Amino acid sequence: MPPFLAGDSRRRRLLTAAITLLVTFKSVISFQYKVGDLDSWGVPPPSLPNLYASWVLNHHFHINDSLFFLYPPSQDSVVQVTEKAFNVCIVTDPILKMEDGNSIFKFTSPGTFYFTSGVAGHCERRQKLQIAVPDANGTFFQPAAAPAAAAAGGPAAYPLVFGPTPEGGSSASPRLRGVVGGGPAVAIATLCWLF
Repeated sequence: MPPFLAGDSRRRRLLTAAITLLVTFKSVISFQYKVGDLDSWGVPPPSLPNLYASWVLNHHFHINDSLFFLYPPSQDSVVQVTEKAFNVCIVTDPILKMEDGNSIFKFTSPGTFYFTSGVAGHCERRQKLQIAVPDANGTFFQPAAAPAAAAAGGPAAYPLVFGPTPEGGSSASPRLRGVVGGGPAVAIATLCWLF
């Protein structure tokens, strides 16, 4: 046992509580990212044609993080699409369409997510975003095989593990920190245990 902990049960409890709090808060902190860190979601300027692909490389996304898309609702939208639709810029049959101008998409499960503008021609001009979210242990997974109905030419079935989550207000900050889950309750309970 380290000398600074020898014979002092209160000090050991305090250290244990501090470690518990760090582990707990690490698992409950989530971030909200303003897509592209720009004034708004839109067609990248000619000087930055790979804006969204480059932006993704500078961020690490996790379950419970969210994306904030800011855009004029009368001029643009955000659609979540399949990988195939993303690659060929087909936006007519999206998984999800958001068009309120302050769209928030929360990652509630691991996987690869594909977004583009719902406005014709914008995807072709690289207003598109691909994000991979690892499992809680940090590993990425392969998507499940297509359901039999979809493979047989029937309608595609999409799991309901995605979607916009209304959160209070919006901000110009590209990365907003928030605590979710039972973090504060765990912290209070741990501190009460100490004293």
